[in-house]
Amino acid sequence: MTRVISKLRTGHVGLNVTDLDRSLAFYRDALGFQAMGEGKEEGRRFAFLGQDGELVLTLWQQADGAFAPASPGLHHLALSAGAIEEVREYEERLRSLGVEFAYEGVVAHGEGAASGGIFFHDPDGIRLEISVPAGAEDSSAPVAGAPTCGFF
Repeated sequence: MTRVISKLRTGHVGLNVTDLDRSLAFYRDALGFQAMGEGKEEGRRFAFLGQDGELVLTLWQQADGAFAPASPGLHHLALSAGAIEEVREYEERLRSLGVEFAYEGVVAHGEGAASGGIFFHDPDGIRLEISVPAGAEDSSAPVAGAPTCGFF
């Protein structure tokens, strides 16, 4: 008999970045994460970012080029908001900071889907998403026949 030990969930996500200071500022100022710890030793720079005391992201300054969507590894990082109004607030904040968006405004995850959000890029080109499970019913889907978060 196989016994289930526990239900797994994501603990945190680690991202390789090219410039820790730039990425730390982006994730703090644009997305509201708090720095929980930082390594400043040359060649071993990193930062732990969280919300409400819980670790969410780690940033590691060890990349030497922009995000490569065609390479194995991270596809995109999806973050959940509490309501569609919060997604729109993040969109406004990100636009004021000059962030590059993949699509114009809030989009549905698929044609007729209630779920949806915004898709944008961090300073290294890593694709990010802020979405909600409902509230995007009136938004169109920019990609036919595939999930909006899928192919790019």
